[in-house]
Amino acid sequence: MKDPDKAPWYYLFLLILAGESVFILPFVLQRVFRPTVLKVFELDNVELGLCFSVYGFVALVSYLFGGPLADKYQPRKLIAIALWMTALGGLVFATFPEYSTLQILYGFWGFTTIFLFWSPMIKATRVWGGPKYQGKAFGLLDGGRGLVGALFGTMGVLVFSYFITTDLEVATLQESRFAFRYVILISSAIVAVVGILVWMFMKLPEHQEKKIIMDSITVSQIGEVLRLPSVLLLMIIILCAYVGYKITDVFSLYAQDVMLLDEVGSAQVGTFLLFVRPVVGFLIGVLADRSRPSLFLLLSFIIAFFGAIVFATGVVSDIPYFVFLLSILVVAIGVYAARSLYFAVMQSGKIPLLLTGTAVGLISLIGYTPDIFAGPAMGYLLDASPGLEGHQHVFWMLALFSFIGGIAAYRYFKLYGKRYYDKPKEY
Repeated sequence: MKDPDKAPWYYLFLLILAGESVFILPFVLQRVFRPTVLKVFELDNVELGLCFSVYGFVALVSYLFGGPLADKYQPRKLIAIALWMTALGGLVFATFPEYSTLQILYGFWGFTTIFLFWSPMIKATRVWGGPKYQGKAFGLLDGGRGLVGALFGTMGVLVFSYFITTDLEVATLQESRFAFRYVILISSAIVAVVGILVWMFMKLPEHQEKKIIMDSITVSQIGEVLRLPSVLLLMIIILCAYVGYKITDVFSLYAQDVMLLDEVGSAQVGTFLLFVRPVVGFLIGVLADRSRPSLFLLLSFIIAFFGAIVFATGVVSDIPYFVFLLSILVVAIGVYAARSLYFAVMQSGKIPLLLTGTAVGLISLIGYTPDIFAGPAMGYLLDASPGLEGHQHVFWMLALFSFIGGIAAYRYFKLYGKRYYDKPKEY
C-alpha cells in the first residue's frame, strides 16, 4: 500500500537535478574547462585559486548561519531562490568581468549555494527517505549528482565545440570568449529552469510541510544539537571522508606522473572516476538500507584505508593498466561510499528532523574545512617530492584520515548501529 506521507519519486529527482545544477557555474565549468577559463578570464592558477578561497570563506560562514534558516522555511522555496540567484550570477560571469568583480561573484555564489541551498537540500533528502530509507535517499542523491555533473560537463563540451570557429590551438581570445559565453548562458538558463521546476513541483502534502518547519530556533535547541554525540562524531567523519574525496582529484595526475600516460590517457582516468561515483552511490544506498547505513559507513572507511595503503607503499607503479584501474576502483569505492552515507546516518543518530538544517550547518562548519587545507596540503606534498614519492605522501595522508574516520565511524556504529529505526526526539 502506498504511504500517503511519502514524497513522490520526482521529489528526489528534482533534488538530484538541483543538487548539482547549483554548482555548475562556480565549480563544474572550471573543472571541465580549466585551461579555457584561465584564458578567457585572463587569469593564472593562483588567481583562480584565490577566487575559490573567497567562495570558501563565505561558504564557511554560510554553513553556520544558513542551517537554522532551513528549519524555518520550506526547503523547496529556499532551493528555488538559490538556483535563480546563482543563475543571475551566471549573467555577470558571461561578461568576463575584471578580476575584482570575479572575486565578488565567487563570494556571492558562496552565499547562494551554501547559505540558501546546502542545508535545505540535506533536509529535503532526509524527508524523502523517511525513517527506513536514508541510505537509499542519500546514495541516490550523491550518485545522481555525480551523473548530472558528468552530463553537464559533456553538454558544455558539445556547446563549446559547436560555437568555436577555429582550431583551439590558434583560437583568439575573442573567439574563445564567444564560444564559452554560450556555455555559460546555456548553463545559467538550465539552472534557472531547474529552479522553476523545483518551485512548482517539489511539494509535499500541506500537513507534512508544516511538520518539518519551526517558527523559531532557540539557543537552547542549538546547544542541545551540539551536545548530541552523533553531531560531534559526524563532524569528524565528514571531515575525514571529505579529505578522501578531495584526494581523488590526484588520480589523473598520478596516471601522468607515475603510470606515464599521456594527456588523453590521464583524462580518461578522470572520466572513469566521474562515472564510478554515481554507480557506487546508487549501489551503496540500496545495500545500506538492507542492513544498517552506519555499518556500511564503517566498511567504506576500511576499504579506503587499505586502498590508500596500496598506493602509499608504492606498489602501484610498474603494473598493467587494468590493475591500475582496479586499484583506483578500490579507493574510489571506499571514498564515494563514505560520501554517499555520511548524512544518511543522521536518522539513526537521534538528530531531530525539525532541527536537521541547524545540525547540518554545525556539522558542515567543521566537516568541510578540507576545502581550506586539503588542496594546499596536497600541493605541498606533491611539489616537495616530485614523482612517485610525492604521490605516496598524499596517499599516506589519505590512509591517516581514513583511519581516523574509521575510528569515529566505529564509535558511531557502536552507539547507534542497532537502533536505526528508533524515532529521534521531535519538537
